[in-house]
Amino acid sequence: MDPDAVKSTLSNLAFGNVLAAAARDYKKEVLANEKAQSSKHVNEEVDLDELMDDPELEKLHADRIAALKREVEKREAFKRQGHGEYREVNEGDFLGEVTRSEKVICHFYHKEFYRCKIMDKHLKTLAPRHVDTKFIKVDAENAPFFVSKLAIKTLPCVLLFSKGIAVDRLVGFQDLGTKDDFTTTRLENVLIKKGMLSKKKKEEDDEDAEYQESIRRSVRSSENLDSDSD
Repeated sequence: MDPDAVKSTLSNLAFGNVLAAAARDYKKEVLANEKAQSSKHVNEEVDLDELMDDPELEKLHADRIAALKREVEKREAFKRQGHGEYREVNEGDFLGEVTRSEKVICHFYHKEFYRCKIMDKHLKTLAPRHVDTKFIKVDAENAPFFVSKLAIKTLPCVLLFSKGIAVDRLVGFQDLGTKDDFTTTRLENVLIKKGMLSKKKKEEDDEDAEYQESIRRSVRSSENLDSDSD
């Protein structure tokens, strides 16, 4: 047998063994990585299960739902008192309206006055944003007794009531820059400074309808869960 041929055959076998060994090592490495990843996912799932059963997390969830329910009940109570919308009241109902709520903003207006219409627009926007304050308006022509008693000389005149007592007023646009193009936000800030509105957090500035609906959805979901658990 040719010695060179034998040498070549042995060399090829050795190279083949090296490739086979390398392939085996690569396969072992791949399997080890897959096993490590699988073990990691199992551990993550176990951690999530433990987290879901965490009594502190459950308490936080229960506290949040309870707070939402209280908020809904509070807002509904205000609405039963006429809060949440900008309403017109007559002279006969005026006293009852301003004495039944802690904070009341009342606009004495004239239906033909352009500036009264501007004030109407802004107050109508603010009413659903600040449900803890009542917003009403009175036609000055049809309420001569209170126009006289409250010494209303200029329209629009926005009276601010706290616990049934007139504590301040906005006469015309004097507090709003005296011009007609003031913004709702400017009026809102003036009323906040006068203590008639609560300063709202940034995340509460969405439309009131959307805000209330999100609360109701959370409450309904909680009630359904409670019902299922029973």
